[in-house]
Amino acid sequence: MTTIAKSKKSKVLNVLLWIAQGLIALTLIWAAYAKLVQPIEETAKMLPWALDNPGLLTFTGIIDLLGGIGIILPAALKMQPKLSVFAAYGTIALMIAASIFHISRGEASLIGMNIFFLILAVFVVWGRTKKAPILPKH
Repeated sequence: MTTIAKSKKSKVLNVLLWIAQGLIALTLIWAAYAKLVQPIEETAKMLPWALDNPGLLTFTGIIDLLGGIGIILPAALKMQPKLSVFAAYGTIALMIAASIFHISRGEASLIGMNIFFLILAVFVVWGRTKKAPILPKH
C-alpha cells in the first residue's frame, strides 16, 4: 500500500472515530439532561423505574454526564487524550450494566441501543489505542 493510500485510510478512520465519539458524547449528555435536569415525571415516561429509584436516576445521570464529557473533551483539547479512551472503557462497562439492568427487569427488548453504543465504544478503544491515537500537546 502506498504512503498516500495509508494516509487517506488513516484520515478516514480518524473521522469515523470522531463521529463515534461524538455520537456517544451526544447520547450520554442527552441522557444526563433527561436524568438530571428534566422533571422526573417527564423522565419517568421514558424510564418507568425513575419514580421508584430517584437515587439511581441521579447516579446514572452523573455517570452519563461524566462519560459524555470524558469521551470527547480530553481528545479534542489534546490534554490527556488517553482519558477519552478510559471514558470509552467506562462506556463499555456502563452499557453492559444497563443491559443487565434491563434484562433483570424483563426488558431485554430494550438493550439494542446499549449494544450499539457498546460496539461504538469498543471501536473507539480499538481505534484510539491501536490505529489512530491522539497525541497530547507538548
